Amino acid sequence: MIPTDRAERDAMAGEYVLGTLDAHEAREVAQAMATDAELRALVEAWEARLAPLTVLALPEAPPPGLWERIERALGGAAPAVSAPAARPSGFWRFWAMGASAVAAGLAVFLLVRPVPQPPLMTVLLTQQDQPAWLVEADGGALRLAALNPQPVPADRVMQLWALPQGASAPTSLGLIPAAGRLTVTPSTIRPQPGMLIEITLEPPGGSPTGRPTGPILFIGRLLPARGA
Repeated sequence: MIPTDRAERDAMAGEYVLGTLDAHEAREVAQAMATDAELRALVEAWEARLAPLTVLALPEAPPPGLWERIERALGGAAPAVSAPAARPSGFWRFWAMGASAVAAGLAVFLLVRPVPQPPLMTVLLTQQDQPAWLVEADGGALRLAALNPQPVPADRVMQLWALPQGASAPTSLGLIPAAGRLTVTPSTIRPQPGMLIEITLEPPGGSPTGRPTGPILFIGRLLPARGA
């Protein structure tokens, strides 16, 4: 059910754009936007605010032969060929057995191949609960993009940290460039659901102790991104 409180509506609009609503809630929002101008405006505002998400979607070519495998799995028609000359009946029995084996192998492949896991995402918020950074983790890599770039004091730098659940101290993931984009593949930890992502303000060169020394400017928790 679409809430009436504006803050709750705004939060739902943000989750709709991020894709973290479940399928039922996402359908409700999509249907309500047709007649609810305010909700539609909130969704459009979040879409504009989260536009840097597109920089995290790296292009990837499909595997060779993908379309052919899909066609075979769906029972697509084979290319037309000329009628073969008469063959002994044993040939057709052998062909049928071979085709059955290929079909069985394809079925096993489709059943046992691993199901792709959804990427982990979070939006790092300011103390005023305004979205500031978008973080996506997929396949061990973690990507960061600024949503609302803010100037940093000349004598300070921003440093990215990760705190897995159960850990006693965060691990540095590096300094954030002025461009506001960073991609890292941590070697000592792996992104996981529930992991806290933090950005602190540190001296030039980063924290001298290996632990955050400055204030936490932004913080968020990685969660699976669910499709609508």
